[in-house]
Amino acid sequence: MDKNSKIYITGHRGMVGSTVCELLKKNGYNDLIFKSSNELDLRDQKKTENFIKEERPGYIFLFASKVGGIQANIDYPAEFLYDNLMIESNIINAAYKYKVKKILYLGSSCIYPRNCSQPMEEEYLLTGKLEPTNEPYAIAKIAGLKLCRYYNEQHGTNYISLIASNLYGPNDNFNLHTSHVLPALLRKFHIGKLLENGQYGVIKKDIIRYQLGFNLDETINLNSINSVDKHLKQIGISKDKITLWGTGEPFREFLLVNDLADACVYFMKNFDAKDIGEFINIGTGEGIRIKKLAEIIKGAVGYKGKLNWDISKASGMPRKVLDVTKMKKFDWSPSASLEEGIKKTYKWYLNK
Repeated sequence: MDKNSKIYITGHRGMVGSTVCELLKKNGYNDLIFKSSNELDLRDQKKTENFIKEERPGYIFLFASKVGGIQANIDYPAEFLYDNLMIESNIINAAYKYKVKKILYLGSSCIYPRNCSQPMEEEYLLTGKLEPTNEPYAIAKIAGLKLCRYYNEQHGTNYISLIASNLYGPNDNFNLHTSHVLPALLRKFHIGKLLENGQYGVIKKDIIRYQLGFNLDETINLNSINSVDKHLKQIGISKDKITLWGTGEPFREFLLVNDLADACVYFMKNFDAKDIGEFINIGTGEGIRIKKLAEIIKGAVGYKGKLNWDISKASGMPRKVLDVTKMKKFDWSPSASLEEGIKKTYKWYLNK
């Protein structure tokens, strides 16, 4: 991937895509192309093919996807399956038709079985049933992996796939209805801290910027302190107590998006499909219980209230930690600790 390569980054406004764009520019890659979802609907096969035909990129980073936390997956299963299947299928097939040199496809650790042996090795894929709360998304991501593999085998293409652990960092999704666990925790504790300090003006700005993501967004009166308190309590946020989903017992692994971006560029530049095989796990290889994660974020934010766990809500997979033995053989590893990454993310959030 030389500096004059034309590179197409799908999902360039998302957390991963925007971070990779910044890193590529920093390293002298200036011929970058991208389109917002309003400008190009990647679910539309004809429009996608025409775009690839006209632009003729040499390389594609395939990051575009519909993503979300447990509640979003429960509420929109058809969209999570359909949208992601169409996006990846259209891009991969168009890349083959118009001779794109290389694709980097990004998958998710949710592809592994619910009760998968830990840590999760690449060979454990499709050895058991998926976690029901994210099955549609997982099926779509598995299909993308297999498309890359079988296009490589049948057509001699050079499509590589990385599987990332739970991501977080700057430009994350902080909408409480659709976000993943770490950004949701960070935002809940932040709002709780503002309530402790009586900073209702800042809370108003926060809600306007990120929305809460629930139907109550349409009824909350941001000019009324009582209305704000009432609606925040509906989603488990008060100055005295924060209510969180599930038992807090599941283990998760978290990777700062800056580290993932570095991995994406590193593997795209230095390795081909014949080197990597079907896919490779990218992560820290270290898990943390959600209860402990909540305490770390609570401390980083400075919220002093109590924690309450709503065990009637879903907790997701009981344990999800990647085996990164294969990754380390390629002489790459993440650099940021979880504590450092949380501080970096919260600093970014405050600056916004």
